[in-house]
Amino acid sequence: MIRRGFQVAARLGHHGALPGGPYILPRFSPASAFGSSMDSLVSRFCQEKTDLKNYTLPNASWCPDMLNLYHEFLEKTKADGWIRLPSFKSNRNHIQGLKLPLALTVTSDKSDCRIFTRCIETEGQGYEYVIFFHPSKKKSVCLFQPGPDLEGTPRFAHRGSLAAMIDETFSKTAYLAGEGLFTLNLNITFKNLIRVGSLALLNVDVEKIEDQKLYISCVAQSADQQTVYTKASGTFLQLQLEEDSSQY
Repeated sequence: MIRRGFQVAARLGHHGALPGGPYILPRFSPASAFGSSMDSLVSRFCQEKTDLKNYTLPNASWCPDMLNLYHEFLEKTKADGWIRLPSFKSNRNHIQGLKLPLALTVTSDKSDCRIFTRCIETEGQGYEYVIFFHPSKKKSVCLFQPGPDLEGTPRFAHRGSLAAMIDETFSKTAYLAGEGLFTLNLNITFKNLIRVGSLALLNVDVEKIEDQKLYISCVAQSADQQTVYTKASGTFLQLQLEEDSSQY
């Protein structure tokens, strides 16, 4: 998706058509059916799906810091405006009834695709995380516990795993805050290593939305907020999904 984002942005900037046809990507219109309401985006994204596994629910691998902060933010969903975002194995499960614009549609017969951060099925071995989103503040908090399959330096998480987690949190925040679909750039400054099995707290804010782009920042730190692991910023392209009539 990141690579495709660069390709889309380059062509959009030149108002050109994508290969394979004359289709030109539309300009983002806040007044469109799917661009007018953050509430509608959140409600569609967070539909209850009892037939799919929700990976944001606690499991036995979660460390005490992860569990404590999870329950703390879960309490905030009752009165403070925070929303716990569900997480399924594929983004397609979150946007049922919608599809990418015609020029970006890819035909595939594969049904076992997974989002990268849900590629390790065994609990505690890879990406353990949950994202909480605050619509009115346009901000997110991600609780991330890297497992041993994400090791880089012995006993510490590979920094690429943190970069992927930041990008994933950015993407969910960008989509819900303003229909941001594609990563245009991601800038990361690594400061300290994260021990495997410990918690990283990612605080993400949408800084501004202009010129069909969302500008987002992140500070990743320890549970006690005394150690900064990473500071990052990113830019996302606004692009509206289309109604998928084939699902009706």
